[in-house]
Amino acid sequence: MERQVLLAVFLSFLVLVLWQRWVGPPPIPTPTDVVGESPADGLGPGVTATPQPLARAQQPAAALEPVAPAVALENFESVVSDGEPREVVVEGEYVRAVFSNRGAKLISWQLKQYDNDAGGLVELIPAEIEPGQAWPFSLGVSSDPQLTARLDEALFRPSASALQLSADAGTLTFDYEDSSGLRARKSFTFQAEVAQPYVIDFDATVTTAAGSVPLTMRWGPALGGIRAAASRFTQQQMPAALLYGRAFEGDLLQEVDMLRARPADLSERSRYEGQFVFAGVDNHYFLAAVLPNDGETRIDYRPVSSVSLEHDLVAFDLTLGPDQAAVRVFLGPKDFDVLAAVHPDLVRAVDFGWLSALVVPLHRTLKWINGFVGNYGWSIVLLTVLINIVIFPLRHKSVVSMRKMQELAPEMKAIQARYAHLKATDPAKQKMQQETMELYKKHGANPVSGCLPMLLTMPILFAMFRLLSAAVEIRGAPFTLWVTDLSVHDPLYVTPLLMSASMFVQQRLQPSAADPMQQKMMLLMPIVFTFMFLWAPSGLVLYWLTSNLFGIGQQLTTNRIIGPPKIHQVRPPAEGKAKPALAEKTVDVEPTDHSQSKEKAGGATIGGERKTVEATDHARFDAPDRVDPSLHGQDAQKKRGRSAKRGRRSRRK
Repeated sequence: MERQVLLAVFLSFLVLVLWQRWVGPPPIPTPTDVVGESPADGLGPGVTATPQPLARAQQPAAALEPVAPAVALENFESVVSDGEPREVVVEGEYVRAVFSNRGAKLISWQLKQYDNDAGGLVELIPAEIEPGQAWPFSLGVSSDPQLTARLDEALFRPSASALQLSADAGTLTFDYEDSSGLRARKSFTFQAEVAQPYVIDFDATVTTAAGSVPLTMRWGPALGGIRAAASRFTQQQMPAALLYGRAFEGDLLQEVDMLRARPADLSERSRYEGQFVFAGVDNHYFLAAVLPNDGETRIDYRPVSSVSLEHDLVAFDLTLGPDQAAVRVFLGPKDFDVLAAVHPDLVRAVDFGWLSALVVPLHRTLKWINGFVGNYGWSIVLLTVLINIVIFPLRHKSVVSMRKMQELAPEMKAIQARYAHLKATDPAKQKMQQETMELYKKHGANPVSGCLPMLLTMPILFAMFRLLSAAVEIRGAPFTLWVTDLSVHDPLYVTPLLMSASMFVQQRLQPSAADPMQQKMMLLMPIVFTFMFLWAPSGLVLYWLTSNLFGIGQQLTTNRIIGPPKIHQVRPPAEGKAKPALAEKTVDVEPTDHSQSKEKAGGATIGGERKTVEATDHARFDAPDRVDPSLHGQDAQKKRGRSAKRGRRSRRK
């Protein structure tokens, strides 16, 4: 049974790996499937069809499609503007941002602490934004498409030609004014790098001769920074829309909690409104989120396709309420500590799956260990050792239980042999179960106790698998020598081969299965796992290798503590003496009280004391703990002869 449970663990893990590898987002639609003609043709660059007024109802996705850039702008003399297009660079220890004065838009946001596959910095603003799509921090006026186009093409005047971030907060403003009375200002406040290096406080105001104008902050396709080569082992999450808070469903205000939608899902529902803690777009490791102030907010999502991309992107428009003049924007890694420093609920953007309750403590423990070690590879090793120390009693109990079951195997087979001729539906089969349970009770064995520890450790295995394949801290983290990134496979395939060898050694130390089919399956497991883990993240392989090495040491220690197995073997029957139906052997021994005693053995009454020993064809040797030592060798033959003579004399009398 223990081998069956171990086989079930292997198959369950195999299913989990295959699910992560091959069950991913649906096929990417062609650009004509996602971006079609909009009824608002003729609007300017980045202008969408005019949305309906704020209402508590779902709007069709067609109203959110981008349109072709073609609009005739009225010519107004600029009062406050820049003379020519230029870029403004904002740089600090953690980020490098580039703004364009045309529309005062963000055109680059690079994370200096994270490298991409090409060796450069991770870029969160896609470089593949095509004409007609809005860039981050573009402004829209739903009631005036002409005004939206003018804001998008205006040359704003920046407050500085460059901004160097430091320990203090820094602010960059862009202003524009023309002769029509249009005035626009965008303000970007960067928080102190020590506290919140990935946060921008954004504020925008637009006024015309008629007064202030309600605005929509438009966020173009995001995120970029997807790894060029997706993992062959796990399916990395592609960009998806997400939000957390309360939203209106019709006229009812409901708790939405965490919602994540892939681009293909946005055709079913693309508009949400209510009171959100945050909303935005995320991918496997990074997040672009807007944290509105208190008040009702509407967010419109739309999928964006490009012929130069292998996956869809997601864009969104954030329509602010009348009392909302500013929003906080987060652009950075999905690091628990970084997210919690911005907002406690922002950590919900990290998706550890259905085992989050177990993954989160393991994640925090891993980061705590790394604070002392400074290397995530050795931190994984120490965390694995710590986990195995905690579950050591469970594993020890499992090994002891398996040893007892191994010792009782011959007697269990003897019981099964006596009832082998019965059909499975025969009521007499229940007696076999009763005898088996009595045998367990007599020797203090419990087959379930050997399985339960394995079942309890399965969630830890799956939790570590999820942690090491999703934690951004593991991305790009080196270990030693040739292992330079724990989130990708071992380039030399050394650790998977060592892991396979350790699995083989560990199996050799464990009791062998009686079923030949299970023995073959167990021999195949190291080979199958080798091919599975050749392209697994090296951090996960390191965890499994360390766990196997610890298991080998524990198995050797447990074997030394409990000693060699005391097999409860039964004496094989003498040739021609045993009855095949019962598979028993009757042995004569001298009565210890020198008196005549009678017993029934197979229906016959024979003088002398008898000792009945169950035997099967599987017995290979005599067990001295079940048969009198005097029954061995020449002395045993003499005593059996004397006993036979006394029996014949007794029958003649």
